[in-house]
Formats: sequence, structure tokens, C-alpha cells
Amino acid sequence: MFELKPIHREAIPNALKKAHLYRLLNEPVQAESICRDVLQADPDNQQALITLLLALTDQFGEGIPFNAPQELLPRLHGEYERAYYAGIIYERKARAQLSQGLPGARFTAYELFREAMFWYERAEAIRPPDNDDATLRWNACVRTIRNQRLEARVEEKPVLTSE
Repeated sequence: MFELKPIHREAIPNALKKAHLYRLLNEPVQAESICRDVLQADPDNQQALITLLLALTDQFGEGIPFNAPQELLPRLHGEYERAYYAGIIYERKARAQLSQGLPGARFTAYELFREAMFWYERAEAIRPPDNDDATLRWNACVRTIRNQRLEARVEEKPVLTSE
């Protein structure tokens, strides 16, 4: 079988630019591959971890398991980054649920948006000065919930029969 070739540490900045470009070109599999190569050379590279997380969430609805990007969160250094990107994961999963349109997807999307909003609130509380990214994402979730008229799942009550 073929062996993967390592990249040089000096090539990491250009590789990360390419990964970002592939995400913009809607080619998340290519971005994922580049990020994995970067992380082989520099396992703690924060930009590669974040870009990989985003590339994986770009693939929600295409077979990427929900926990794949979540497994990267503990490797992010800052508490803010862990909270903010947890929100991103839930929000993107919610949007993927909506686009698939499967039975019950709207209820699931609502629950995922609410979880994203929880994480955005946590991030907002510890955000760096002049960084309202978590607020912007919170507002995007609220607008989607409103515009799509998403609601929480209603618990069904059991039907009682008297015999």
C-alpha cells in the first residue's frame, strides 16, 4: 500500500493558505487532507486544528460523524475557542439537518441550534475585547429559528385505554 509523505515544517504556512482556499472553493475533503498533513508535522498547530474542524463540519450531511470535529475541541488552547467552535459544530449540524429535510429534522435542528446558542453564550461571556463573533453567530441562530419557524419537539402523551 502507499505511504503518506510528510510535509516540511517550513511549508506549513503555505499549506494552511491552500487549506483555506480549498474550503472557499467548497472542497472540504481537500482542506481536510492538507490539515491532517500539517498536523502530522505540527500536532499542536491551532490554525490547522480549527481549519480541520471547519472542513469536517463542511461535510456534515455527507457521512462525516458528528463527533469527528468534536474530538478536536480539547486540543484547542483557549477556553473561548473551545466554546465558540463547539457552538459552530452544533450550528453547522443544525443547518445540515435542515438541508436534508428528513422526518423530524426540523425538531432536531431546533435542538441543535439551542445547543449552539448555549455554547455561544459561554463564549460571549469570556470573549476577547472587540470580538463579537459569538454574538453574530447567536443572532444567526435566532434568525434561522424565527425564519424557519422551528420549534421544540413536543413530548407525546401515552394514550390510556380502559379495559
